Amino acid sequence: MLRMKMFIFIVLASLLLGITTVFANPTNSSLAHDDDTTTINKTLNHQSWKGAWAASPQPPYENGISQEGFENQTVRMIIHPHASGEEVRLRFSNVFGSEALIFGNVSIALSENDAVTVPGSNAHVTFSGERSITIPPGAEVISDPLDFEVKDDQNLAVSVYIPEASGPTTWHNLSRQTSYISESGDYTEAEEGAAFTDTDVSWFWLSGVDVLTKKNDGRVIVTLGDSITDGHSSTIDANLRWPDVLDDRLDEKYHNKNHSVLNAGISGNKILRDSPVYGVNALARLNRDVLSQTRATDVILLEGINDIGHVPHTLDSEKIIAGMEQIAAQAHAKGLRIYAGTLLPFRDTTIKNYFTEEGEIVRQEVNEWIRTSGVFDGVIDFDMVMQDPENPQKLRPEYDAGDHLHPNDAGYQAMADAIDLALFRH
Repeated sequence: MLRMKMFIFIVLASLLLGITTVFANPTNSSLAHDDDTTTINKTLNHQSWKGAWAASPQPPYENGISQEGFENQTVRMIIHPHASGEEVRLRFSNVFGSEALIFGNVSIALSENDAVTVPGSNAHVTFSGERSITIPPGAEVISDPLDFEVKDDQNLAVSVYIPEASGPTTWHNLSRQTSYISESGDYTEAEEGAAFTDTDVSWFWLSGVDVLTKKNDGRVIVTLGDSITDGHSSTIDANLRWPDVLDDRLDEKYHNKNHSVLNAGISGNKILRDSPVYGVNALARLNRDVLSQTRATDVILLEGINDIGHVPHTLDSEKIIAGMEQIAAQAHAKGLRIYAGTLLPFRDTTIKNYFTEEGEIVRQEVNEWIRTSGVFDGVIDFDMVMQDPENPQKLRPEYDAGDHLHPNDAGYQAMADAIDLALFRH
């Protein structure tokens, strides 16, 4: 009987403690309920987050603007989203920073022209409800969701105020898009561009933009590559990189799908080797730049030519192939489809010591493996489209930007046109 009384006493005490706990934290309980309700409502409305824009972070150079950084200045970056949505959130990276990075203010607005924004479109971006945030070295952050309508192909202006010395900055060097740098002061709310007295063709810290959109309304395709994917030699501020053109083609073909193409190219990047100028190797950045992109569904791989061309040359096709196999294996392990592009011709390139006869043999071996291995979910034969019919080891003259390695705008159009859109139909 005594044991039974003790048992009843323990049960009653536990229930009372449970009730006390619930009523002792009414605010936290309410917030949790509100968050759950919001999530449920969005799910019922068939909404979820998806990547609309991306840029792959790079370490700062040994000199120049990325090494010098910023202090008491505003950096206004123009970006070109590839998906539409009702809400937006921004991702920033200090992954290559050596010290804490302070954002004093961040804003987003519709871009009108140059550094000028559309009047009345400016909105504050917050982090855990605060306008300011400190990002530790090596870290990445994501903003609070913001009610802000994003439209596919409508340029946005993201402005970041740096109140204290940033130190060397994480950046994306080859943006092919003008960014605007202010005189001293916080100009995140400025609609006019007069305060932005300097420019640079790079992006700083901004690594991604997500939008809230219908749950199953299109694929998110990540293009993993080097300068040819990054848009080297394409017209600045024109958004004519081949991933941009591919997105335009998808929008026209599947106008009700809201497909998105994210650019994870880095100029000079290689599959197997790091570089202080061209970033960490593709395998090392694969998870951060590709596999972790919001709601990613597909990958297009176009890398390997710099492994062959950059000194010291990688003249063993099996090593390059092994790297490609590992990229494919990791993409498949995440449930993503992956398509491989064959490597473009590069004979007679004007880049010193880049082309070798041995390297051409390796390129041909790698391309033959891509075409026949069956490792990938599909093959995009960029080589066949871009080669000169009179000399298949050289770029077609009408697609050549001038260095016999990088395409011009017409060449990037031809590359995008070579992709079978049926790959992304479902």
